[in-house]
Amino acid sequence: MAVATSSGLVRGGVSEGVHHFLGVPYAAPPVGALRYSPPQPRAAWDGEFDATAFGAVCIQAPMPGTFGEIGTPSNPAGDDCLNLNVWTPDPAAAGLPVLVWIHGGAFYAGSGIDPVYDGAAFARDGVVCVTINYRLGAQGFAHFGEHFPELADAGNAGLLDQIAALEWVQQNIAAFGGDPSNVTIAGESAGGMSVGCLLASPRAKGLFRRAIAQSGAAHNGVSAATASMIAGHLLAEVGVEPGDLDALLAVPADVMLAAQVRLNDELAQTRDFARFGEAAASAMLLQPTYGTAVLPHRPIDAVAAGNAAEVDLLVGTTREETLIFIVDLKDIFNEALVEATLDALMGPAGRSGSDVLAVYRGNRPTAQPHELAAAVETDRMFRLPALRLAEAQTAHRPNVWMYRFDWRSTARDGEFGACHFLEVPFAFDRLDNDEARGIAGEGPQALADTVHAAWVAFVTTGNPNHGGLPAWPSFDAATRATMCLDLVPHVENDPAADERALWDGLI
Repeated sequence: MAVATSSGLVRGGVSEGVHHFLGVPYAAPPVGALRYSPPQPRAAWDGEFDATAFGAVCIQAPMPGTFGEIGTPSNPAGDDCLNLNVWTPDPAAAGLPVLVWIHGGAFYAGSGIDPVYDGAAFARDGVVCVTINYRLGAQGFAHFGEHFPELADAGNAGLLDQIAALEWVQQNIAAFGGDPSNVTIAGESAGGMSVGCLLASPRAKGLFRRAIAQSGAAHNGVSAATASMIAGHLLAEVGVEPGDLDALLAVPADVMLAAQVRLNDELAQTRDFARFGEAAASAMLLQPTYGTAVLPHRPIDAVAAGNAAEVDLLVGTTREETLIFIVDLKDIFNEALVEATLDALMGPAGRSGSDVLAVYRGNRPTAQPHELAAAVETDRMFRLPALRLAEAQTAHRPNVWMYRFDWRSTARDGEFGACHFLEVPFAFDRLDNDEARGIAGEGPQALADTVHAAWVAFVTTGNPNHGGLPAWPSFDAATRATMCLDLVPHVENDPAADERALWDGLI
């Protein structure tokens, strides 16, 4: 059937009782003068838009390692990439809860069309599911504003794309059966970090009621000074002088992408703070820029100040986030290297690497050195930021829920552990594809049933409890109740409290 949107009619398809509308434009193609500018409205079309196939994704470099192998977008990259996908049980319905999914990929890769993001299971369970594409890399997050006054918002163009998609949802989702007053934003990794930024941005106020931040919270983003410095490096790489906007707009997208890749490789190899500022800590070259109109403050500070006090929050991580990034380099690790890294990390708090390593080792007596390094990086990059976001939000709103995904992948003989991205196919109930099998191996359907039902419950009511779980208390700073999602889910209060306390004063 055809559905009327603000730009015209769209005709989708039906599969197993679920209606899908794919590749629907929500903004004009960011070409020419719009390449680094805020998204603009899409011109109306005549007739019916064919929404039976996914649209183009943003131009991007493949991710390294396992994620590049399993997650490279299958559709061509192109300029007309500001599109979204909708799954609904019935466009003629009314008042259905809405989930808007923001994909991850370190702000330079990924798309909303991955097989694990297929929204049919959500639609089957009464939720209208929307997945989006947005500008990535230099197109989405290079802060050219200090170099070209016309591009004041360039460092957050990708974030503004996400906001434009949410505005499209507000205008149009009722035509697909959804309730614009009951919208949940969700994302994983850079998608979860995007959720943290949207919680903080005044431009996103009122566009959503609930938020799910998976393996990404509100500590990411770079200051305008750092982002401007990195943008200057990009300009030098492509031979463009500040102020020469025509020259910048004339740089082909693939040439800018190659420059971005070179700088990202340099950042990963050097972690040079003098050249890359606070981006050196995360090794993500391009991120949302704070100290700007779109993000006036660092996201975690804005949330702590009550900027999202009206929003329900579900936040969490996997238990062994970074193991998948480290396992192929395990031979270079030894305990002396891990201790030296901890000395550098913990020195500002007056803690010695050997003392901190003793705590991590004591909790993992049989762990190999690379597994200890992964435990430390999991806490630094993911678990502690998630806890800080929960602490910040619960000070203003009690409806905050914390989870930890504990089930360990069977892929690669279990080497990945309970790793980054692993919970995503369970949340979407999409274990039946090569991408899910590449990360999870043979994932247990019973666990997918449990996790997916919790996400559906939260999206619907703001409370993830359901009959397949033990009672899940909301999070507070005293008990820190955390639902541990495994074959036998259980609640722990303040899990790994001794390791958490090591980061006090640092994160």
